[in-house]
Amino acid sequence: MKRFSTSQTNFVLFAVLLLVPGISYSQNTDPGLPMVEPESVGMSAERLARIRPAMQKYIDDNLVPGVVTLVARKGQVVHFESQGFMDVDSQVPMRPDAMFRIASMTKPITSVALMMLWEEGAFQLRDPISKFIPSFAEQRVSTTSDASNKTGHLVPVNRSATIRDMLTHTAGLANSYRGNAAYYGSVTPVRVDDTLESYIDRLAGLPLNYQPGEEWQYSAATDVVGRLVEVISGQTLYAFMQERIFEPLGMTDTHFFMDDDKGGRLTSQYTPGPDNNQIMLADPGSNESRWISTENKRVFRGAGGLVSTPRDYLRFQQAMLNGGELDGVRLLSPITLDLMMDNHTGELPLWLAGPGMGFGLGWAVVTDRGEAATPLTEGAAYWGGAYCTIAWIDREQELVGILMTQVRPYNHLSIRQDFQVLAHQAIIE
Repeated sequence: MKRFSTSQTNFVLFAVLLLVPGISYSQNTDPGLPMVEPESVGMSAERLARIRPAMQKYIDDNLVPGVVTLVARKGQVVHFESQGFMDVDSQVPMRPDAMFRIASMTKPITSVALMMLWEEGAFQLRDPISKFIPSFAEQRVSTTSDASNKTGHLVPVNRSATIRDMLTHTAGLANSYRGNAAYYGSVTPVRVDDTLESYIDRLAGLPLNYQPGEEWQYSAATDVVGRLVEVISGQTLYAFMQERIFEPLGMTDTHFFMDDDKGGRLTSQYTPGPDNNQIMLADPGSNESRWISTENKRVFRGAGGLVSTPRDYLRFQQAMLNGGELDGVRLLSPITLDLMMDNHTGELPLWLAGPGMGFGLGWAVVTDRGEAATPLTEGAAYWGGAYCTIAWIDREQELVGILMTQVRPYNHLSIRQDFQVLAHQAIIE
């Protein structure tokens, strides 16, 4: 398998810049991502050209502010395009090097960080969490939606939650979606005086929603994974990621906290207006809409704290597609990546990912493409973020796809699914 390299010199600009009043288009203006003719890796330039008008319709309908889309196959970038605006009010065109809040797309990176320590013999996947984080000892399970135990509905766990349970969202943790959501919300906001340790200890103090291993419920489990990285490595999660992942892979624009908009590169955050129509700036009175600032810069949330760029995330994704290696830098063994992208949840229903999907150690994985109604092949791994970003790895087709925009919520949109179809339909051999 040919791997992606930023030292390639065969930069090809294969689309003409369209200058339409009120609309910003650009095709691969970032010299850090050289491109090849799509046909050289079995894809069609004509078919890839279908991506732009499909994305533009979402922009024209005021459903998203702007998007960056990227497709790479066999280690070569064949499509990289920015459209629309980074900030609609000021009509700032979307940039290919724009920075996005990637939210839950942080989770695969955090999971890789922990599995790097697994490869060093630091733990076993079936080890109980309490072996490393004592606050998870003697947990109890709520049998009702009342976790206060005023009515005595807390029972002992059948078994301790394991590290594998945390990586797969089967540990039973309370969450904001189901069960004791009110109690979860009362303890999980990050406080000014918090450390990741204190935050995770509060989370551990909540009764579980279900017996470990018996259900799949999306949760803040990857925050616990991040804390495990800290306990085992002796470093903060960010320091570990910087030293072991970001710097070796050249991910220079991936960070947890920002005090400004990085010279105008951080995209503004939007939310749907009434009836899910015509986006508007999220929290217009808050700096959080246009940059990220917080009084507490010590709690690095592995479940969703990073900002990044399409280029940086491609570096990470391509390393995973290559079996853990990129440009001579190896993060993991191919055997470990195979394990991480296996289905670890059996027949448990994944209510968030939907039918035909399982969950590995950090990603959702396609187990039945017919049931999932997806163009991704079986064994493909993906995950998205709360602001409508998504990235996937299709190992059979040797393809990486990335879409980034900034709107939340987005359940009324099909932009991510549309992009997956448009990327895969361009494969011609």
